[in-house]
Amino acid sequence: MVTEPVRILVVGGGYVGMYTALRLQRKLKPELRRGDVEIVVVTPEPYMTYQPFLPEAAAGAISPRHVVVPLRRVLDGCRIVIGEAKSIEHARRTVTVATLATEEERATPIEIAYDELVLAPGSVSRTLPIPGLAEHGIGFKTVEEAIGLRNHVIEQMDIASSTRDPAIRDAALTFVFVGGGFAGVEALGELEDMARYATRYYHNVKPQDMKWVLVEASGRILPEVGEEMGKYTVRELRRRNIDVRLETRLESCADRVAVLSDGTRFRTRTVVWTAGVKPAPIIEAGDLPRNERGRLKCTPDLRVEGVEHAWSAGDAAAVPDLTAAEKGRETAPNAQHAVRQSKVLAENIAASLRGQPTQDYSHKYVGSVASLGLHKGVAHVYGRKLKGFPAWFMHRTYHLSRVPTYNRKARITAEWTLAGLFKREIVSLGSLEHPRAEFELAAGGVPQKKKP
Repeated sequence: MVTEPVRILVVGGGYVGMYTALRLQRKLKPELRRGDVEIVVVTPEPYMTYQPFLPEAAAGAISPRHVVVPLRRVLDGCRIVIGEAKSIEHARRTVTVATLATEEERATPIEIAYDELVLAPGSVSRTLPIPGLAEHGIGFKTVEEAIGLRNHVIEQMDIASSTRDPAIRDAALTFVFVGGGFAGVEALGELEDMARYATRYYHNVKPQDMKWVLVEASGRILPEVGEEMGKYTVRELRRRNIDVRLETRLESCADRVAVLSDGTRFRTRTVVWTAGVKPAPIIEAGDLPRNERGRLKCTPDLRVEGVEHAWSAGDAAAVPDLTAAEKGRETAPNAQHAVRQSKVLAENIAASLRGQPTQDYSHKYVGSVASLGLHKGVAHVYGRKLKGFPAWFMHRTYHLSRVPTYNRKARITAEWTLAGLFKREIVSLGSLEHPRAEFELAAGGVPQKKKP
């Protein structure tokens, strides 16, 4: 009698999705070889993005292709399905997936049945109904957004350099970042560093001509590195003439005019939104239990609470923090927990399939590091506080050790070495966003217009 293999369906190709599938294909190698188990990964993109390196990619310190890890190469024992999971019916154990063919050929979305489900779709930007944000805001969660932002900043410098209108020039050289977490502070620090360096190649744009603004609704930035290091970061940014506005909110950016809650108004062509994240929409589209913040309720061994054959970890999961003094506290949705949770998750799924006991996830948060630009950073690790070059060096060393595959480690190390020997690259390749525009114009068509 021929039996169907046990299908493990992993939804998401980010930290948790990739690391879980990678460890599963190692732990279940005998079963995969015999055809007793099949691992299927559903992901919108054929790569995993190592997000801590996005600011350096935006600043040109790392090539964009080295910030991503190709899933087909790494997960050679898995079946990769490029598509977006639209809904989950765990009662039927099926997931509806819209593939590339669904969009291009208007085909019917496919249904993928599973025996074990791993939900690791990650998170998306949490936005607010602020006038003008949807039209003019720029996110910073993907490598495409990071490179698009780099091109945009350099393009604004080109606009400022080529206009005689002071209003257009001021708007082009005003850059607003909303959100004082890791993403906002690191992106601001790296891009301000890059732009300041780039001014040496503009005859009429000086560093003091640019206005960089960081808007944070709470009274502190980078809470993960502690209050003392957070205050140091504010002082460091202000020393670089960056306008840090605490306890301030963005109320509108309609018509490219930023209006802050303290009454300040200024024209700007750049509003970068990094004010938090929320679970991916597929979590809400499923029939699995969620908490009040929309994250999946999980047990300490990373099962979805109250159901069988469903597992989760990372940004989309509310996992109890067994090391916390407060009862009911959950692990923070960050990469440090995600990578470690994926290891335990894969071990538990393998143990469950073999009828063995599972283990609970327990990890005490060791601290955080953040880069503030070239040779500048802050860190609070194992109770020790570092700033300046030592913190920046620790940031690079730690994340180099965590980026997947030796291939990527070697390439990034080589790029850093070359960057230390040669000058920064300050080329904008904005035309990559619409590569067919020139051909369409030559062929007599109407080229797509780039968003101003």
